[in-house]
Amino acid sequence: MGWVMMSERELNRVEVLSQVSRGRMTATSAATVLGLSRRQVHRLLKQFQSDGPAAIRHKARGRSSNNRIDPAVREFAVTLVRECYVDFGPTFAAEKLAEDHGLKVSRETLRKWMQDAGLWLSRKQRRRFHQSRLRRECFGELIQIDGSDHHWFEDRGPACTLLVFIDDATSTLMHLEFATSESTFSYFGALERYLAAHGRPVAFYSDKHTVFRVASQGAKSGHGMTQFGRALSELNIEILCANSSQAKGRVERANRTLQDRLVKELRLADISDMVAGNAFLAGFRERYNAKFAKVPWRPDNLHRPLNVEPDRLRDILCFRDERYVGNQLAFSYDRRRIILEENEVTRGLPGKYIDSYEFPDGRLEFRWKGVSLPHSVFDKDQRVSHAAITENKRLSAVLEYIKAEQDKAPPKKRRAGKQRTRYEPTGRRNDGWNTLAARRAKARSIAPPE
Repeated sequence: MGWVMMSERELNRVEVLSQVSRGRMTATSAATVLGLSRRQVHRLLKQFQSDGPAAIRHKARGRSSNNRIDPAVREFAVTLVRECYVDFGPTFAAEKLAEDHGLKVSRETLRKWMQDAGLWLSRKQRRRFHQSRLRRECFGELIQIDGSDHHWFEDRGPACTLLVFIDDATSTLMHLEFATSESTFSYFGALERYLAAHGRPVAFYSDKHTVFRVASQGAKSGHGMTQFGRALSELNIEILCANSSQAKGRVERANRTLQDRLVKELRLADISDMVAGNAFLAGFRERYNAKFAKVPWRPDNLHRPLNVEPDRLRDILCFRDERYVGNQLAFSYDRRRIILEENEVTRGLPGKYIDSYEFPDGRLEFRWKGVSLPHSVFDKDQRVSHAAITENKRLSAVLEYIKAEQDKAPPKKRRAGKQRTRYEPTGRRNDGWNTLAARRAKARSIAPPE
């Protein structure tokens, strides 16, 4: 007799029945140990004494299951998945097999088939390992920047965003600033204060937020860079975007530490607004750096002097664009109608592009070859337009603005009824083909002679 495969439960039964057969244990005790009835123990004991330990083995062991799916069905399902649904997950693929091919297979069965055929990897197999990146060697060579939206003041104040600038070589917090949201103007203000305190670094390292990177790389319009990227280019500072959160782990881990320590520090100081919080951050940053900052591999400081006049820096750190001037010296800007005042300079501008400058304080300026152009603004309604596209990181700030505007003035009256009944001009001109005179002339031309 060869080897007999048995489970742990079956081996335990063989051991107990052996003791009963030798008279070392009663059938009642064996029933208690095995969790069976006394009658069942006697039935097993009879088989054990007649056929030996192999009789205790389950009779279905080694046989195919009665519910086994035919191998041809399995091969057909795997072939369909390989040809039609190779990039589908098991759940979606099972739904499509049932809907389009009438083949009903449970998602877990299909998952096992796909794994055996190499069409699907388990979560453990799909796990990616990110190799640690060495720190940069010099202070000021690479500055990681990020914004952390959090309830920094807990229930004492509204949620806001903390802008974090951290040096990659030393983990030194270079700049901290509370802002309403992670917007271009927020980063402009933080960048201006960073440059005034430290100078120009070699490069900034950020995520793929639209403040730093153009979302549509294949766009035919635009200049291929964001307003923040354009400002850094004029300041001769490079901007690099990380491909994953792990790549800029230095600032991500700092955010996690700040969300723990800074929140408690603000609570102990009884600070509940951004103004007081920004004043508190300078002292906190010094204590944090004294505890967590590292020594760089090389002592060089790669920050460069700013060497930019204040007026020039103000023109760099603003929202700049171009606008096409129409024949009436008018153009649109941010849902507003801009009318240039007529003078010797503006008379020759129709059909040309002028430069627009929007500053953080809301001031708007238009220039032609560096000359400021006087203008008037119409349609000053600044309400958020219906169904406006809003980024996730600015949603809280936009909702706060909407609430303030709703409390300030009642909503405008809108035309009710079916919009399809409203007249929409087609742009075609009536050349008089259906006028009364035209109809009489046509009738005379076709009338028989008298």
